[in-house]
Amino acid sequence: MASHTTTRTDPAPRPLAVWQLVAIGGALVYAYLPTLRVFADKWLNDPQYSHGILVPFFSAYLIWSAWKAEPRAPKPLPVLGCALLVLLFAARAAAGATLFYQLDAAALLLSLVAVALAYGGIPLAKLALPAILFLGFMVPLPYELERNVGAELKTVATVSSTFLLQTLGLPAIREGNVIHIGEVPLGIVDACSGLKMLVTFAAFSVGAALLMNRSRFEKLMLLLGIVPIAIVSNVVRVTATGVVYTSTVHEGTRQFMHDGFGYVMMLLGMALLALELWVLKKLVVDARPALPPGAVRAA
Repeated sequence: MASHTTTRTDPAPRPLAVWQLVAIGGALVYAYLPTLRVFADKWLNDPQYSHGILVPFFSAYLIWSAWKAEPRAPKPLPVLGCALLVLLFAARAAAGATLFYQLDAAALLLSLVAVALAYGGIPLAKLALPAILFLGFMVPLPYELERNVGAELKTVATVSSTFLLQTLGLPAIREGNVIHIGEVPLGIVDACSGLKMLVTFAAFSVGAALLMNRSRFEKLMLLLGIVPIAIVSNVVRVTATGVVYTSTVHEGTRQFMHDGFGYVMMLLGMALLALELWVLKKLVVDARPALPPGAVRAA
């Protein structure tokens, strides 16, 4: 007599419903609203962090373009995702008690990873990870980092700008973080260290690396060039400011040119970035096979 055996298969986890995603999103916004308000104040009132308001939109575009290029079947892990969310809410409470906004921001990014795990599992989390990490550029730098790293960058800017001013024939002498150009003192304050502008430039560079269809070596060289390009741009800015201060005594003109050079610094950095990409394109030979028309190469 023939026997029939049946194999039991566990049903696949069902993805979260729309109302569940809305509820989780609302809980995240409510939990992190105090921190988001602090960050929004920086984005709107501190020109050095004005790029932060654009970061979430660019991250959303990254997720959309990645999903459009390579759709992935969701394999939801709601238990793992929701358990991680509970742990991160506890971390949020600790961050709020200590007013450590950067820790709160890290918990927010991990919470987005948890939501991706709950809705789409590992495939969706891997697809969304670059966009979630890019959100880190919307977070203002910790005060200790600004003070310690900014102090070193101020010294670099002062020494390099003094040398460049002397090369231009101006009687520049460095005293601490002050450049004396004849009778004109030019102080290199915290805002002139270039640290915050470096973060802005880094955000643009990383965004370009994520979107470009270039080799990994070229992208790595692009990222390694962020710091030297930002330093060179800031030194040019300080030097140009010194030249203006020795050319006119009109405070309105000085202030206008000082602020204007801040925007020129970013344009100069972008020009140097474009030059670096052009040089890399000439030096690096892409050995990968050609793609058929209309196809998109993965990073």
